[in-house]
Amino acid sequence: MAASVDPLVVGRVIGDVVDMFVPTVHMSVYFGSKHVTNGCDIKPSIAVSPPKVTVSGHPGELYTLVMTDPDAPSPSEPSMREWVHWIVADIPGGTNPIRGKEILPYVGPRPPVGIHRYILVLFQQKAPMGLVDQPPTRAHFNTRYFAAQLDLGLPVSTVYFNAQKEPANRRR
Repeated sequence: MAASVDPLVVGRVIGDVVDMFVPTVHMSVYFGSKHVTNGCDIKPSIAVSPPKVTVSGHPGELYTLVMTDPDAPSPSEPSMREWVHWIVADIPGGTNPIRGKEILPYVGPRPPVGIHRYILVLFQQKAPMGLVDQPPTRAHFNTRYFAAQLDLGLPVSTVYFNAQKEPANRRR
């Protein structure tokens, strides 16, 4: 299992966004036919719509998914760290976020400058969420604080990808 967190350490996901954890659930993430693996490059133009996410686990278990950008607005000056892109709670194990309760609607990557990391963090819930308020702003979100407020504990799975602004003439 240690090998599965190595890219998260190298990519500073562990440290900047989450604390060290041991992955216990498998999460697969796809934008179209592109499988998201730690540190891969995803063009913002293919990530306009939410990714297809599948969570392993048992149907009786519930999960919360958070997607953030810790490099906003610029990796060299992340003064808006973290920018939250998506929050879905009450995702039944063995299914996907469509079966959960969207707390904050998906917004795709729009990196203004530099290469940004986009991190999908999965937490196992201890109970159904009930009412969860949307964050007042997408900027200055804190995944650790959010998890602590909802008693989610450490992540059970995390994957991240990189994206950068596409040249205007290359967009499709």
